[in-house]
Amino acid sequence: MSIKTCIFDAYGTLFDVAAAARVAAEEPGRDTLRALWPSLAEDWRRKQLEYSWLRAVTGDYVPFWQVTKDGLDWAMENAGLDDPELRERLLALYWELPAYKEVPFVLARLKAKGLHCAILSNGSKDMLDGAVDSAGIGQTLDAVLSVEDVGVFKPARAVYDMVEARFGTDPSEVLFVSSNGWDAAGASAYGFDTVWVNRAKAPQDRLMAAPARVAADLSGIPEMLDA
Repeated sequence: MSIKTCIFDAYGTLFDVAAAARVAAEEPGRDTLRALWPSLAEDWRRKQLEYSWLRAVTGDYVPFWQVTKDGLDWAMENAGLDDPELRERLLALYWELPAYKEVPFVLARLKAKGLHCAILSNGSKDMLDGAVDSAGIGQTLDAVLSVEDVGVFKPARAVYDMVEARFGTDPSEVLFVSSNGWDAAGASAYGFDTVWVNRAKAPQDRLMAAPARVAADLSGIPEMLDA
C-alpha cells in the first residue's frame, strides 16, 4: 500500500529540545550555565525519557510536563545548580522550542503531495500546542495527538493505535518519523513504515525491530516517498 499519512514525533524530531538550555545560557548573567549547558540539556532529556519509560512500565502515568520538570530537577542537581529563577526560566523556554530549520519546508512539501501530517507525542496537549504555535507550523498539521488520551507513554502499542483511530489508515499506509531510535523501533514492530532521524549519529538500539530507514535530518523525506 502507498503511504497516506506521515506521523512525526515532536521533541527532538520536529522541535530542538536543547534550545531551552542553549538560549538561557546566552542571556546576560548566565556565566555558570554558559559553561555547562550542553551537559545539562543532555541530562535533562535523558532523565525526561527515562522517567517516561519507568512510568509506562509501572503504570504510574503523569502528564509529560511532570516528567519534564522532574528531569530538569535531576539535571540541575547533578550540575550543582541551585537556582530557582533559572529553573523557571528553563521551563518557560521549553514551551517555546524552535523547530529545526528544515521542518516547515518538509511539512509543506508533504501537504502539497496530499498527505495527512500529524504529531504523535508523549507531550502534554498544552505543551504541544505551545510548541506548534511558537514554531508556526500549525497550518501544515492535520492533528496533534498526545498520549494524554490513552494515559501511557510510547512505545506502548496503545499510543500507536491512536493513528488508526484518528485517520482510519492501515499501519502499512503510515510513515512514522522519530529522532528516538527506541520509538522508531516500537513503530516498526507495530507495522508502520519508519524513518529514524539520527541527528546524533548514535548506534542503533538493540530492540524488537529496526527502523526501515535512517536519515540525518528530515530533509530527504519527501524524496523517500517518491522513490
